[in-house]
Amino acid sequence: MCPFMLNVVFVLYLAAASACSSPAVEHSPVSGTEERQLPRLDWSSLIPPWLRHRQLGLQAKGQNFMLEDSPFWIFGGSIHYFRVPKEYWRDRLLKMRACGLNTVTTYVPWNLHEPERGKFDFSGNLDLEAFVLLAAEIGLWVILRPGPYICSEIDLGGLPSWLLQDPGMRLRTTYKGFTEAVDLYFDHLMYRVVPLQYKHGGPIIAVQVENEYGSYNRDPAYMPYIKKALEDRGIIELLFTSDNKDGLKKGVVNGVLATINLQSQQELQLLNTFLLSAQGIQPKMVTEYWTGWFDSWGGPHNILDSSEVLETVSAIVDAGSSINLYMFHGGTNFGFINGAMHFHEYKSDVTSYDYDAVLTEAGDYTAKYSKLRDFFGSLSGTPLPPPPDHLPKMSYEPMMPSFYLSLWDTLKYLEEPIKSEKPINMENLPINNGNGQAFGYVLYETTIASSGVLSGLVCDRGQVFVNTVSIGFLDYKTTKIVIPLIQGYTVLRILVENRGRVNYGNNIDNQRKGLIGDLYLDNSPLKNFRIYSLDMKNGFFQRLDIHKWSTLPDTPTFPAFFLGSLSVGPNPSDTFLKLEGWEKGVVFINGQNLGRYWNIGPQETLYLPGAWLNKGINQIIIFEEMMAGSVVQSTDIPHLGRNQYIH
Repeated sequence: MCPFMLNVVFVLYLAAASACSSPAVEHSPVSGTEERQLPRLDWSSLIPPWLRHRQLGLQAKGQNFMLEDSPFWIFGGSIHYFRVPKEYWRDRLLKMRACGLNTVTTYVPWNLHEPERGKFDFSGNLDLEAFVLLAAEIGLWVILRPGPYICSEIDLGGLPSWLLQDPGMRLRTTYKGFTEAVDLYFDHLMYRVVPLQYKHGGPIIAVQVENEYGSYNRDPAYMPYIKKALEDRGIIELLFTSDNKDGLKKGVVNGVLATINLQSQQELQLLNTFLLSAQGIQPKMVTEYWTGWFDSWGGPHNILDSSEVLETVSAIVDAGSSINLYMFHGGTNFGFINGAMHFHEYKSDVTSYDYDAVLTEAGDYTAKYSKLRDFFGSLSGTPLPPPPDHLPKMSYEPMMPSFYLSLWDTLKYLEEPIKSEKPINMENLPINNGNGQAFGYVLYETTIASSGVLSGLVCDRGQVFVNTVSIGFLDYKTTKIVIPLIQGYTVLRILVENRGRVNYGNNIDNQRKGLIGDLYLDNSPLKNFRIYSLDMKNGFFQRLDIHKWSTLPDTPTFPAFFLGSLSVGPNPSDTFLKLEGWEKGVVFINGQNLGRYWNIGPQETLYLPGAWLNKGINQIIIFEEMMAGSVVQSTDIPHLGRNQYIH
């Protein structure tokens, strides 16, 4: 059964939905959440007769997948809707279909959908239902990976930071404080997902149970709990797990199909042999074939040769395995959502999630795309649809900041600081309706009367100031700094950045950010702190109206905000911002947080989607920690060390 036939179902569904002039108010199944107006339709009346007999769905029968009564190969690719501007979803999905793939796979990020406990957001770029429906319209099946933990190189693996307010929290276990939060989230999420399943006429053919739990494996009761949580809420499609070589032996769950994640042909034979011994003859599936890899600040740009990718994909299919390309299109860690790794040393992920994937960060074709399209086209019984045209790119005139506001001058326009005898970590700040702060920076101030050695646990990076003079940094490597001689009472300030919580590994329970515990001067704990939340969300900037800014001085005081405008013609197009001469900070355009830049690389430009630009004047705000350049340039070519773009 071809997925493009779903178009009929969803055209009918959308038409009926729009015809409901007075849809019933649908109360959230979870107390404390907002009411949401949804058309409640009788799906059976909308589904054509030939689709009303969807009874079996995707099944694992012997060594084959079966969709109803026909053998089925999953040729999939991963696109994360939350990493791609909604305006570009169609372009990316059409390019996937034109590559010969039949299934799109996506994670669902709990931390973005429930930023505050009981407050849910499925709007705009987070409109999961719209993404799934669009995939169906284009002719793609959907595999959903709802977590609750997703890894995905996203902050805390997609778990909300407010979970860490509980000092005894044990993430990814059956600890009551965790399962109660999961139950609330799944109540709301599955309410949206269930109608989109195959057996209800939708495109979702399979759902993953958690993610790579075998490599964590803290609680044997946890995976059965997640499986039951999905089934109890109406998930009726094929359930599966996925694990890498480090976790496969401990990741198998009774009654759930086990699949594998890998990058090399050497791993393929080893893991398939283990699967045969663990679950007998079952369909083989590589849920994550890594087409590239993510980058960390200060490290190299990771690339994987297109010929090697083709050889491995061919070997996987020749071995009788279905496959999902992770990533088909990586997109961008917009805002502060990037994750981190912390094994021997802490390494945070860059803003770009280009991943050296099949499509570039901006959705352009690569040599991998051309080779894989030829390969999957050779397996297709019909000609592939033509690939869509490139989205245009443009270089704009350099932007020169006109206005300026030092961080210290900004403080008087913010909400009153939190006063506390001791430092409070970011997650436990009494803000955001009791949910703490998830992302951004926190500024800690106190008063000292003498010099000495300052020490404490700073997560992740703290710039130390005596009054407004920077004297250095505290981080995981540098845990002490000498305070020079001072005269009388002096303000000590520490600007702490959450660079990204760890998304993979055994230390996710310990990802609280800011100052953790006491801050010491010569081994004596400092007291009486004033704490400013600098989350840099829209509400933060609304306090900084144009009358509060000054003209740009010859010698700015840092850290500081810089304000300028980008002039755009009648057809806004994608571009890449190049911040030569700037050192480390964040860029905002028309209220959108493009993400972090840092001159240590490997990322040298920030992707700016044309869909986020307006015809005419566009506002740019830059928060720079240490050193500003004279201009912000733009280019139509990214600078990521990637040399295989096809134009």
